[in-house]
Amino acid sequence: MISLLPRRPPPLADLDPLSEVFARLFNHWARGQAIGGALDALEGKRVRIRLTDAPLQLNLLVTGGALKAAAGRDEPHVILRGRLADFARLATRAEDPDTLFFQRRLSLEGETETGLAIKNALDALEWDWRRHLAALVPDGAVQLLRAVLPPLPPPPRGPFGRHRPPP
Repeated sequence: MISLLPRRPPPLADLDPLSEVFARLFNHWARGQAIGGALDALEGKRVRIRLTDAPLQLNLLVTGGALKAAAGRDEPHVILRGRLADFARLATRAEDPDTLFFQRRLSLEGETETGLAIKNALDALEWDWRRHLAALVPDGAVQLLRAVLPPLPPPPRGPFGRHRPPP
């Protein structure tokens, strides 16, 4: 049966603009990066990121090799907890994920296998802006940019990290 009535808006509990913004930014950043393949092992898993030093949480679903905002009322497979500063260190690769977990500055709760897959995905975080640019810009435009622009410095260590020292 086809309904002519407008779709019902989501319940107030499902409105989570911050998770939606985070998912979109992450997906944009992950284009052309190795982490896209690491997310395949997490297909269909719900992850909650909960800050311990602020009243904030993100509810995410891994689907199709990307993140999507998930309903907050859905039970997550894994909860990742930590302070905002430690998540920033993780995102910028200022500290290695193993260090943050072993020092208990970040913690994982829930399914062991899913938690391990998340840790492996975090280990795969490696910013390669050349691959990112190639994933965003049509091939002909990349070749034109290479011909016009001088050689660029080596890729940084993380999305906001420092450049690697020259060899």
